[in-house]
Amino acid sequence: MTGDGGDAGPAARGRLIEVGCDESGSDGENLTGGNTEVFAHASVRLPVPVAAAYVQEIRDRIRSPAEEYKANHLLREKHRAVLEWLLAPAGPIHGTAQVHLIEKAYFVVDRAVDLLLDDPTAALPLYRHGPQLFGPERWREFLQAANQLLRVRNEGEPEAPVDTFFRTVAAVQPLAAADEVAETLHRLAAARPRADAYRAGLTAGPPLIPVLNPLLPAIVATAAYWSAGGAAVRLVHDRQNMLTPERIAWIEARARRAGVRLAGVELVVAREDPRVQLADFLAGIARKIADDELGGRADPELAALLRPYVDPASVWGDEAGRVLLGVPETECAAPSANINSGV
Repeated sequence: MTGDGGDAGPAARGRLIEVGCDESGSDGENLTGGNTEVFAHASVRLPVPVAAAYVQEIRDRIRSPAEEYKANHLLREKHRAVLEWLLAPAGPIHGTAQVHLIEKAYFVVDRAVDLLLDDPTAALPLYRHGPQLFGPERWREFLQAANQLLRVRNEGEPEAPVDTFFRTVAAVQPLAAADEVAETLHRLAAARPRADAYRAGLTAGPPLIPVLNPLLPAIVATAAYWSAGGAAVRLVHDRQNMLTPERIAWIEARARRAGVRLAGVELVVAREDPRVQLADFLAGIARKIADDELGGRADPELAALLRPYVDPASVWGDEAGRVLLGVPETECAAPSANINSGV
């Protein structure tokens, strides 16, 4: 590998740096009924020999016979001290690592609202107030209907996801107060032509970038973070089926349009690159800490240790989690849902 592995944080202008990346919490397009509530994409910028030494130190501290270590090794209670050492301000990756968090339920709401209304400011109030206004069961039905509307795979009738979504919107409209949520629902109810056009477009074949896929926009956000100081960044990423040559080309093109200096994406086997292994640890740890927060099992001590690593551009709607994890308030957290227009 080539590239800079020196000073911490986004590099100085004009330099080329390499960053190891991995993710945790991928459930495909099933964002409202999967195994996790959070998607995490982590990145680590360290020289390969330094990263290898830290991976070895983690192995020496944990002393598990496992051939390949994963985040769950560090998340075991008996290894709490190792986890705290890894994340601590004086620890090995502090200032050289970042994690981009995506709250899946909010991601679905944002994608649906943006696709149907082209209004990024409407998603957050709907997400924040919908559960209380609709009640838990109706809110869950709304999320599931929005998820089914947007997902590419549909095993039933082609028009079924559209019918279900708009029946759900009609059912919750009387439950909303006469405020911005009511206005958003009124506009959604009138947006069936857009929904029909979106579903009709899927019959021609799956889109290059599924609207509900969080990985690719997360990679663009990671490149934006590390190139913020003017450096060009090459991302060394764990190999996976989602990252086809066509999708990598989309990532690079989208980064260029956003003014991000992305020098390329290289795919590797995670266990063969210690930077990617450290990113795998951080992604899994961050996903678990954030999942616990959303599930009412918050660990404030671990959240405080994670906070310096959280990307300010993370896609997050939950108010309590925003405060606990240090995600800034935003009216437009998620990238536009119209992500399939060109590469």
